[in-house]
Amino acid sequence: MQPWERKNMLGQWGVREENARERRERRILERDLSGAPYENRRVRPRPRPFGPSPETYVASLGGPLPFMIRLREIDAETRTHQDALERAWHELAARSGGDTARFARRWRRLAGRWNFAGVNDLIERHNRFYPAEARLPMDPRTRDFALVNGEPYQRRPLDARWVLDRFPAALPVASV
Repeated sequence: MQPWERKNMLGQWGVREENARERRERRILERDLSGAPYENRRVRPRPRPFGPSPETYVASLGGPLPFMIRLREIDAETRTHQDALERAWHELAARSGGDTARFARRWRRLAGRWNFAGVNDLIERHNRFYPAEARLPMDPRTRDFALVNGEPYQRRPLDARWVLDRFPAALPVASV
């Protein structure tokens, strides 16, 4: 790139004449603003009450916050359980010998006995501490914490119903 091109891009030559596009945009803007109550008056920028604060900078120096680490652990442990359950689901289907009732009975029993203690403890701590750690605002209408991306922040503990939602006790589905 030539030095004069760089200076032209960065506007270091001073004020330049407007080109045809800028002229057209200026005329459209002038036409739209004609008769507006704030014409020829300075409009103050909106205050930004939720900008970065000093405590967020200090917190960012320490790495991920506790709720971030906990959410990552919850997701990792959930994936581990899901992979192990999928293997067990297919193995039980292979060993069932085509008996759908026996497969369903054994799968429901296995789902009910599956140990989710570690991940459920993390989920319980997440549900209890997340609002304070993430500084969730309150929703005055519901008198509860605001939704996070349109969803409640609470996570449902893993149980037999969670297993059966993902891996139904249906032999034709498990045999695939």
